[in-house]
Amino acid sequence: MIKVSDTAKVKIASLMQEEGTSIENSFVRVGVESGGCSGLSYKLSFDATQAENDRLFEDNGVRIVVDKKSFLYLVGTTLEYSGGLNGKGFVFNNPNAQRTCGCGESFAV
Repeated sequence: MIKVSDTAKVKIASLMQEEGTSIENSFVRVGVESGGCSGLSYKLSFDATQAENDRLFEDNGVRIVVDKKSFLYLVGTTLEYSGGLNGKGFVFNNPNAQRTCGCGESFAV
């Protein structure tokens, strides 16, 4: 399961509204791909189509879609949002990551 913090939910709803969609009609697609200084990097986008190999979760009123391969790396992760002057944007608090880079956008297991 992937969790969504209250601050991330508010930001997701705001961004979806800017794109002309809503939490009720779209998913947040999260995943991982090769790359970044630690080996794997996070992906986050909005989507309205669920593929056959996707896993669907709902937390805090947000529907999250994760492909089967990425799920193995993301199970137990909390998606948060950090704003403000020194904010990083969306942050993945991943208990599976054994090492992360300084910017927090890539990790290794």
